[in-house]
Amino acid sequence: MTNLDLDRVAFEAAVAERYRLSGRRFGARAGAGVAKRAGTIAAALIFPASLFLVWQVASLFDLVPAQILPDPRLVLATFREFYDTGDLAFHARISLLRVLQGFALGAGAGLLLGIAMGLSRRVREFVEPLFLALAQVPALGWIPLVMLLVGIDEALKVIIIAKAALIPVTINTSRGILNVPRSYREVGEVLTFGRWQTLTRILAPASVPTVFTGIRYGLTNAWLALVAVELLASSEGLGYLMVWGRQLFQLDLVIMAMIVVGVIGFLLDWSLGLVERRLQRWEAAGS
Repeated sequence: MTNLDLDRVAFEAAVAERYRLSGRRFGARAGAGVAKRAGTIAAALIFPASLFLVWQVASLFDLVPAQILPDPRLVLATFREFYDTGDLAFHARISLLRVLQGFALGAGAGLLLGIAMGLSRRVREFVEPLFLALAQVPALGWIPLVMLLVGIDEALKVIIIAKAALIPVTINTSRGILNVPRSYREVGEVLTFGRWQTLTRILAPASVPTVFTGIRYGLTNAWLALVAVELLASSEGLGYLMVWGRQLFQLDLVIMAMIVVGVIGFLLDWSLGLVERRLQRWEAAGS
């Protein structure tokens, strides 16, 4: 065997050893990541599991009257009944459609207004004081006025949901553009970018994480406003199921609707949270 062959064998052995060590490190990191996620999920389940245990014990030993706190098995039976008949899917679909319409309207208007406030000092000086004053009025506080203007039909619900989504999207969009470093804008000036090119190629990408945080909060506010307005003025939707159950004194229906509302809201926020965390990692890598 020549020296060249010996060198090649040594090189191949070194490469194989390096790949083996890299595989071990990757497996260790993956195992640690899985263990960490499993621990986080287990910790998050402790409190709801404890609440369910207390609920089950209270129902089992009649510590609370069944008219006030129904048995969990009755709530599960009610869920199965509404799921099998399709009523649950119908009311959930109505609620999600209202949120989609109101959120699209509010978030779209919030993006446009936030961009205008972020780009123009004059617009910000004229609009921001009144906007912040109106933002202090809760979405439910607008219901009587909007009800006089448009009635109690779908327009009322869409407008209230849109207002709830408008505030955080507008504020975060404006702040996201204003917080873009001055050095980024100077790059655009050097490249002789116009206003539109500066917005689309510099300001928009740099402000995406902040803007998306506003979108996440806007969707959360929209979902909360939806349930509240359905409790007050609706004949369909998950909020209406709560009112209907209260009127019939069927608290199993009320609790079932509360659980469904909580689960859907959690899934909406969780899905947007995943995207937001990816954007934050991208922002950290870019900086």
